[in-house]
Amino acid sequence: MPEGPEIRRVSDALNQTIAGRPLTDVWFAFDHLQAYRPRLLGAEVLRIEPRGKALLTHFSSGLTLYSHNQLYGRWVTARPGELPPSARTPRVRLETAAATAVLYSASDIELWPSADIESHPFLQRIGPDVLSDGLDAQTVLARLRQPDFARRRLGALLLDQAFLAGLGNYLRAEILWSARLSPERRPAHLPTEALAALAGAIVDVPRLSYATRGAIEKVQHHDAAFEFHVFKREGDACTRCGTTIRRIADASRPLYFCPVCQA
Repeated sequence: MPEGPEIRRVSDALNQTIAGRPLTDVWFAFDHLQAYRPRLLGAEVLRIEPRGKALLTHFSSGLTLYSHNQLYGRWVTARPGELPPSARTPRVRLETAAATAVLYSASDIELWPSADIESHPFLQRIGPDVLSDGLDAQTVLARLRQPDFARRRLGALLLDQAFLAGLGNYLRAEILWSARLSPERRPAHLPTEALAALAGAIVDVPRLSYATRGAIEKVQHHDAAFEFHVFKREGDACTRCGTTIRRIADASRPLYFCPVCQA
């Protein structure tokens, strides 16, 4: 599933292609959404906002489209009038005079009054977006000390969207490696220096991924790129100490770690 950095890069692409322009055509695969078409035709796409692993598309007509890609959803942009060929199933098409945006295969799609969108159950459940401009290490540190989170295992906590929205499996692995922490540790039991290092990694690793990668794939070693140090590197040498990277199951997901650096 795409994580916060990938979703934010999708929102960037959609904002560049369809935001600030009126809709010339709108189509939904679901009949109950198609009924909103008259209210959206001619409305301007105000902005596309990432919230964790979901997107909010705000329209000038007072409606907001909530969409969550889950495992298979994908937004694709094309020229006006085009429907890019895909093995996936189209669910939403938003067209302006300049471009078309098509959402494929997602099933979690809703239209809400913009004034009420913050009441959406998903938005009520999640914590701050991990890539929010207002999120800093001190804010993360305070959340790590909250009773709801302080006694949780880090391996599970870093996947909990109620803690911070947008974290996922590859970010979990790289954050723990960066902070030199085992997934078995708990914030309440960490010394001050380790807790500060964890808070810093939670802020820095997703931002580095957003700025330099945006796709789940190995990249070449160079200063400007995001590099996987442990994720999907089982059997390879740790880039810090040379120990063989291991893979275990943690919170029902594969977790990659260095048994020495993260002892």
